[in-house]
Amino acid sequence: MARNEEKAQSMLNRFITLKNEEKKKPKERRPFLASECRDLAEADKWRQQIMREIGRKVAEIQNEGLGEHLLRDLNDEINKLIREKVHWERRILELGGANYTKHSAQMTDLDGNIIDVPNPSGRGPGYRYFGAAKKLPGVKELFEKPPELRKRRSRYEIFKRIDASYYGYRDEEDGILVKLEGPAESEMRAAALKEWQRMEEIKKEAKRAVKSGEVANVTQILYEEEEDVVEEERIAKEKETRKEEEFVVHVPLPDVKEIERMVVEKKKKELMDKYMSGDLLEEQTEAKAMLNIQR
Repeated sequence: MARNEEKAQSMLNRFITLKNEEKKKPKERRPFLASECRDLAEADKWRQQIMREIGRKVAEIQNEGLGEHLLRDLNDEINKLIREKVHWERRILELGGANYTKHSAQMTDLDGNIIDVPNPSGRGPGYRYFGAAKKLPGVKELFEKPPELRKRRSRYEIFKRIDASYYGYRDEEDGILVKLEGPAESEMRAAALKEWQRMEEIKKEAKRAVKSGEVANVTQILYEEEEDVVEEERIAKEKETRKEEEFVVHVPLPDVKEIERMVVEKKKKELMDKYMSGDLLEEQTEAKAMLNIQR
């Protein structure tokens, strides 16, 4: 028995194959312009053909070992097919078909997040990258998100969050602070009362010492803080007295009579200058003219 390859190469089988090819219609080519298509079924068929070509090329571009130039060429072809698909979808919508643009696929980055790629022309989707083309030099940086800058809060935003809790008006609502403040307040009151009683005893002892004429040791009575205050006051007074003693007059100061004499001389000088300049005579003539006084 002959093999299958030999059967296929036989004259009869080749004749039958050629006859079948002649019966087939010539292979139709997709119209160059989508506007040339007048049939909705034909437009849908050409759109499906473009979708199959896009799927085949997208599967091919996933291979990172193709090289940079081939990946860029494949990516350009895919984008060209996508633009052609948009034209056919628009034509299908014009012929009364379904609106495929409403559910079109969106572009994602390396992490799978959807990103918006604007088109400079304003019509249709922008340039997209697929598969291994996203990792090409100069392209990978486009998908990297810039670091988020911490925006400085405005004064309005700061004050918007301030409420009664910020000022401590609600600190006692839970009751925890009151329980903690109770013992602390009683201890502070007892300490303040004890200190006041001690000061009163010191004052009484000082008064008795003054009345009896005995010399009281003040340094033992006062606190360390009060001693520092007294010492500071004493040092300040010594500095003031020292400044007064060290003040030296290098210029003789005029007395009251000398000042009065200098003021009178200054007035006389101003009047003489005014009279010599003629301003005084002009003022006199104007005053006489206003009063209608004849010379």
